[in-house]
Order: sequence, then C-alpha cells, then structure tokens
Amino acid sequence: MEYWLPIIYMVAMGFALLIYVVLDGYDLGVGMLLPLAEEDDKDMMIASIGPFWDANETWIVLGVGILLIAFPLAHGIVLSHLYLPVTIMLMGLILRGVAFDLRVKAGDNRRALWNKAFFCGSLIASMAQGWMLGAYITGLQHSGTSWLFSTLIALTLPALYLVLGCGWLLMKTEGQLLSKSIDWARSAIWPMGLGLVLVSLATPLVSPAIAAKWFSLPNALWLAPIPLITLHCYAGILRLLRLENQIYRGRGWKLYAYTVVICLMASLGLAYSLFPEIIIGQMDIWQAAASVKSLQFTLVGLLLTLPMILVYTFVVYRIFHGKATELSYE
Repeated sequence: MEYWLPIIYMVAMGFALLIYVVLDGYDLGVGMLLPLAEEDDKDMMIASIGPFWDANETWIVLGVGILLIAFPLAHGIVLSHLYLPVTIMLMGLILRGVAFDLRVKAGDNRRALWNKAFFCGSLIASMAQGWMLGAYITGLQHSGTSWLFSTLIALTLPALYLVLGCGWLLMKTEGQLLSKSIDWARSAIWPMGLGLVLVSLATPLVSPAIAAKWFSLPNALWLAPIPLITLHCYAGILRLLRLENQIYRGRGWKLYAYTVVICLMASLGLAYSLFPEIIIGQMDIWQAAASVKSLQFTLVGLLLTLPMILVYTFVVYRIFHGKATELSYE
C-alpha cells in the first residue's frame, strides 16, 4: 500500500489535469476566437460555452488540490517557482469571469470592451499555462534553455486550444458561424502542428533524462504508437477540413475527437517521461508524498469527490447537449 498510494494519487492528478485541458481548453479557445466573429456570432459563441465554462475550471482546482494533499513538499516547490505565472493565469481566469457577466449587464455601449476583456483573459490564461508546463518539464530550472522552452510552449499551447474551440463550435453551431469555424480551424491547425513538432524535438534536447527514456531500445519500439497515433489524428483533422461536406453532414465532432486523442497521447508521453519523478532531477513521488496515514485518510475523500465531479460533468453535458441556442440572460 505504501508503494501504490502515491501512484494512485499521481494518476488521479494527471487525469484531472487532462480533463481540464480537454474541457476548459475549448472554452479558452472560443474566447480567443471571439474578436474574429461578427457581433451576433459572438453572442452565439458565448452561448455555446455558457453552461459549461465555469464548471470546467473545477478540474484544475481538483488537480492542484491533489498535489497539495498528496505531495505537499512538491506542491511548495512547484508553486513557489511558478508563483508569477500562476498569479497571471488566475488574473486571466478572473478577467474572463468578470467579462462574461458584464458583457451584457454593462449595456450595449460597453459590450465591445468586455468582449475584448474576455479575449484577453482567455489568451493570458492560455499562455500562462503554457509557460508553467514548459517550466515544469525543464525541472523548474532558472536557465536560458528553460526560459526559451517555456516561451515556446507559451506561444504554441494557445493554438491547441484554438483547435479545440473550433471543434466545439463545429458541434454546437450552424450556418454562417459553422462555416467560419471551419475557416478558423484551417488557420489554427498549422500553428498547432508546428507547435507539436517543435515541442517534440525540443523536449529531449532540454531534458537528457527524457531523451534517455525515449531513444533507447526497446523503449522506442514500445512508445512508437504514441507519435504514430498523433500523426494519424493530425492527418484525420486535415482530411476532415479538406472534405468539409462531412462537417455539414454532422461529423464536425471528429475535429474535437481527434484533438482530444492528441491531448491524450501527449499526456501519456509526458507521464512516461516524468515517472516516477514528480519534479525532474529533484524528487520522485515517494519522496514528495505525505505520510501513509494521511494518504489513506484523504483517499476516502478522493474516491468520493472524483466520481461526484465526473457524474456532475456528465449530467451537465447531457442536459445541454445539442446545438447552442440564442443567448439569453433572463
């Protein structure tokens, strides 16, 4: 039990953060697409994420909460090193929340201001998350290489969110906005692809430990499905966007599904690269873990909380499934 408890918590934390990227990623993407749309389309875009966006952020709270209760030593080191980007991310998320409510309540003459605020909050939060991921992968080192790598992911992660946002709009909208979403996806898919390539090439260069795990036999053979599946999904997105008649026939969900699989492959690759370390080059999950009795006690709460959030998420998405309807604040 002493061996498996930290692994259980690590899996739960990784799962929560993956769900956050998949769910909150699309509404951050929709927020970043807002300036490209007409005024009527902006209302429909907001309506498409309205029932979900706030609840999606629950998953990052759960992930950070697991880090705190299960790996308190790592929690202190990670958040102390990432204090500034975490603060910037929270400011972006708060700005999004304020803008979402005030874009209508403040009146038509102020709507454009709050639309811009919603866009800025989405972009700020996305780039801050990219920076934090880059800094974490490089072991929280204050070096030029770490800064360059963090900047790279900060600039490319928003492209992934944009594609997720386009995929969401393909499922939730119709007519002119659907056609525009196809065009936006065609533009966003190339920066996303470039980001995937650059991050894949840069990661083993900035971390010799990760390079050793990936480029040695037989590991390279066992891990081959991860890049191959990613390439297949990326090619599937390009094919779908080229044959747009499939989207008009109700297959727009494939864009979102392909992107989710890419996120899953990236998460599996990252998990393999890190395990068993929770901070590269500093400590593993057993060194960072709380006492066994503490982990056993909080495990009860985790086993209750995680299924409840999953059920709640499923119910909300089941209730509000289908195409988005006209925005109303009544």
